[in-house]
Amino acid sequence: MSDPTQPPVLLDVSDGVATVQLNRPEAMNSLDVATKELLRDTLQQVAADDAVRCVVLTGSGRAFCVGQDLKEHIGLLESGTSDSLFTTVPDHYNPIVTALVTMPKPVVAAVNGVAAGAGCSLAFACDLRVVADTAGFNLAFTGIALSCDTGSSWTLPRLVGRAKALELLYFPRTIPAAEALDLGLATKVVPADELAGEVAELATRLAEGPTVAYGAVRRAVTHSSEHDFADSVAFEAEMMALTGRTRDHRHAVEAFVGKQKPSFEGR
Repeated sequence: MSDPTQPPVLLDVSDGVATVQLNRPEAMNSLDVATKELLRDTLQQVAADDAVRCVVLTGSGRAFCVGQDLKEHIGLLESGTSDSLFTTVPDHYNPIVTALVTMPKPVVAAVNGVAAGAGCSLAFACDLRVVADTAGFNLAFTGIALSCDTGSSWTLPRLVGRAKALELLYFPRTIPAAEALDLGLATKVVPADELAGEVAELATRLAEGPTVAYGAVRRAVTHSSEHDFADSVAFEAEMMALTGRTRDHRHAVEAFVGKQKPSFEGR
């Protein structure tokens, strides 16, 4: 059980790593309105915090996130106040996933357990997904007669291709960790008891890296997926000019010439 005095989303910032943890283990980290609002605000906060150089998104207990809180959902349907069901996507899910996708720093999903529905979408919006071998993904949307949301129509085809994305969305099933790795949904699969250590090592490495360069790479890859070649290389030139003016670049070149290991400040 979660501590009722604790918020539904926890934030810890240490040594440049912001760990954002969904904190409703008794509800498998399902997303009620309070959780969605706090998750949105927390992600926007760490995106704007220059002291944060890597973000880790994870869950508590045995689930990563099973998506929309259906108990709250059915209550709204039965109470006749279902208008909020249709505003939660623009008010909550879209800003949440936009914060993840546009974050000017690396984002890692530590998938500690099952991810379903919007929980899958949250993981897919991250750069890297380190997945416990006991975890799995289930794109559950059509199983309750809903379309997909939280950016999965954009992220999923980019991970597995259009045909496979449609198959997974049409026919929801739990995709075990090993298959998720084969499909490209997982970056790495590790034993569950090694997940925290593996993610900590990865996040530390990213937080000690050239943050502006990582952010520029994120932007360039996203840009090129939406533009033709000429526009893409023009944007690459902009990102090279941006990163070429950073202290990290200058110091890294000096270290290279001096045959030393560079140390990055993230600016």
